[in-house]
Amino acid sequence: MTLITRCVAGLAGLTLSLGLLAAPVEVSGVKLDNPLEVHGTPLQLNGAGIRYKVVFKVYVVGLYLGKKAATPEEAYAATGPKRVSITMLREIDSNELGKAFTTAFQDNAPKDQMSRLIPGLIRMGEIFAAQKKLQASDGFTIDWIPGTGTVISVKGKAQGEPIKEPEFFNAMLRIWLGAKPADWKLKDELLGKAS
Repeated sequence: MTLITRCVAGLAGLTLSLGLLAAPVEVSGVKLDNPLEVHGTPLQLNGAGIRYKVVFKVYVVGLYLGKKAATPEEAYAATGPKRVSITMLREIDSNELGKAFTTAFQDNAPKDQMSRLIPGLIRMGEIFAAQKKLQASDGFTIDWIPGTGTVISVKGKAQGEPIKEPEFFNAMLRIWLGAKPADWKLKDELLGKAS
């Protein structure tokens, strides 16, 4: 094998491996980019899965971090931007979804932080109330951007001012990763422990 042949083969292998690293992940027909960029920072898909309510598929959720996290504590402690991406799999009343998030939020948020988190929780409720209904394939993101706060975007559009309290994003993350998660299987999937 000549030097040129080895170089071409090496470049082809590198191109193939880079292509595999940048391949989107598909969950229940929803494509999740991997990696993606938030506020100029590349993030990788830590894990993704489906939220079920009884036997019904409700939404696909993906957790994006700067580097892989295998435990909730690692995800909470991760520095830099973070994202939770949600794509609906069925039509749902936005108030119903907002109430479910609020209940899971309250079940998992540290009690000593609740007084600081209430303004953000009210703001989140207002965002969901303004949407009326979310249709199948509608999506929203919850981004943590250091120095800015938590930005909630619905159908690609930021909803109002960022929620400034630094604890708020991790309190939201506890909906899926907390001691009483919305779904135990989904918690494992978001932490890359199951598929």
